[in-house]
Amino acid sequence: MNKIYDMIVIGGGPAGYTAALYAARSGLDTLLLEKLYAGGQMALTHQIDNYPGFEEGVEGTVLADKMRAQAERFGAQTRIAEVTAVRLKDSPKAVEAGGETFYGKTVVFATGANPRELGLPMERELVGRGVSYCAECDGMFYKDKTVVVVGGGNTAAADALLLGRVAKKVILVHRRDTLRATRIYHEPLRKAKRVEFRWNSTVTELLHDGKVIGVRLRDVHTGEESELPCDGVFISVGRRPASELAAGQLELDAGGYILAGESTQTSLPGVYAVGDVRTKALRQIVTAVADGASAVYAAEEYLAGGA
Repeated sequence: MNKIYDMIVIGGGPAGYTAALYAARSGLDTLLLEKLYAGGQMALTHQIDNYPGFEEGVEGTVLADKMRAQAERFGAQTRIAEVTAVRLKDSPKAVEAGGETFYGKTVVFATGANPRELGLPMERELVGRGVSYCAECDGMFYKDKTVVVVGGGNTAAADALLLGRVAKKVILVHRRDTLRATRIYHEPLRKAKRVEFRWNSTVTELLHDGKVIGVRLRDVHTGEESELPCDGVFISVGRRPASELAAGQLELDAGGYILAGESTQTSLPGVYAVGDVRTKALRQIVTAVADGASAVYAAEEYLAGGA
């Protein structure tokens, strides 16, 4: 039998590296598997202003590197390899990655969630230069500026209200003539003085000169196109949890998120879900790191035979 780790963490974002840090510091033999680079979605954020301890803000890649180094200081191991399969009901649990099979007494899912994209040309290239998927993260960069919010669900409605407190103007673009968001958002949006609506419209192009300067809109009924100048575009059409590996082995909610409460315990003993991949109300770096700590607390009880 190959080496059996006390804990295998799948995913190297803030939740994953916090779990690795707490586990290794507690003396657990810990392996973290990450397919690309430390930080996950956090590493794509140019400036993070809402993580405590950095009064001038911090670049996402810098914070990610610090988290990785801190976990490895206490003995956590990082392997850059994409996980392709898991066998969570086995004893020990098996994780296949990079052509190898790793075994662990516990497994932590820290695989995150990816924003749904519009699929427009230059969309990915303009992330951080006018395109954003997180109003909570990037809203303050658009103080007294004009921004477009794309979407009509709860996320778009909440983003429009948040941005309406800092931006000069918020234009919510939706392909229908009414919001899909729950009724609780409708009245506050109607009363928001800085929020305008472009109904029955879709964004067909991002206008840019190295950064976003506007969008091209198309009327879904007439096909007529128009240009709308703006300083930023917030794409708020939902997120997609990276829970494919867990499907069929762990219980998921209707949106595909792994069912796990504040303890991060999933439907299988010894398996935990942390960060954006689990069911939760708020998905931020600070809540992700809290999940990582909670998972290790639960795992230690499980390993000691108390769960």
